[in-house]
Amino acid sequence: MGNTSAFVVAFLLRAIYGGMQIVTKNAFDEGMNTAVFVFYRHLTGILFLVPVAFVLERKTAPQLSFKVSLKLFVHALYGISGAINIYGLGLSYSSATSSSAIFNLLPAVAFFLAVLLGLETLNLKRIHGIAKVCGILFSLAGVIVLAFYHGPEMKSFNHHHLFHHKSNFHGAVTAHPARTWIIGIFLTTLSTTAWALWTVLQGPMLQAYPSKLLNTTLQMIFATIQSFFIALAAERDFAKWSLGLDARLIAVLYSGILVSGVAYYMQVWVIDKSGPVFLAMTMPVTLLVTIILSVFLGEAVTLGSILGGVIMVGGLYSVLWAKKSEHVDVMKQQMAAPAETAQV
Repeated sequence: MGNTSAFVVAFLLRAIYGGMQIVTKNAFDEGMNTAVFVFYRHLTGILFLVPVAFVLERKTAPQLSFKVSLKLFVHALYGISGAINIYGLGLSYSSATSSSAIFNLLPAVAFFLAVLLGLETLNLKRIHGIAKVCGILFSLAGVIVLAFYHGPEMKSFNHHHLFHHKSNFHGAVTAHPARTWIIGIFLTTLSTTAWALWTVLQGPMLQAYPSKLLNTTLQMIFATIQSFFIALAAERDFAKWSLGLDARLIAVLYSGILVSGVAYYMQVWVIDKSGPVFLAMTMPVTLLVTIILSVFLGEAVTLGSILGGVIMVGGLYSVLWAKKSEHVDVMKQQMAAPAETAQV
């Protein structure tokens, strides 16, 4: 029953992320500045998180020093405000499907960065070490396919599009220029790399400030302040900051409440019930949901995006299988060690 519940919650979590790709891309297509969107998203997130953190942690909050505050500020700068601003810009240049596909790079890139930082090991003499390298190479191959191969476009099942994209004279969704598309793929990959680094360094950051809820809330507060100044530099016409009852407001509320608020707790719950590997294995569900929604709602989906996503999913599962295999070997060695000691 526990595994079934974890799977249902994980599926809902990935569906939330898949929906975020669609509503966010739609807001950008409607002309919303990406940096202004990120600021509003973070602002909505802290309006949700701060009251919860105050109620739950006001009596048990660890002492916060200036050094730890500075670390949290830097951590938020590159891993939250920086990464999401770059991601938003990349999404505006590419498509919801490609951005969702690239997000599957996260575990492979995180492992690669952990090896560089000495937090993970890589033994090429073992099958799981070779599988890890193959996973990273597959992931890179998927990015290359996404960037340089579009292929034919899948036809939408919905000819009366909910999202009103700009159309060419044939009435089809406008294709992204090759140069713009490549820039979008590069920016989305760069943001995923920043997220991966944030994920890897989140462990040491939690050691410095062990409260998970306050750790995240403080980083979100810092990210909101940082995002405000980034948005101010990107868009100084405050008339364009206004929100009405339109796609922009939907994207802000969806991303701020469901993603920055609810999805965080869902991730923690799934990890507690079934572990981080299980959660990572459900990541391709986001790509599947994004493709389905894109086809039905009128967002362009190309064969290249699907192929690139499939290749990256292959790389993801290769790394996850290697990690699980390595963990099993370590457990066997630990169980064998006491038996050998007893025999002596």
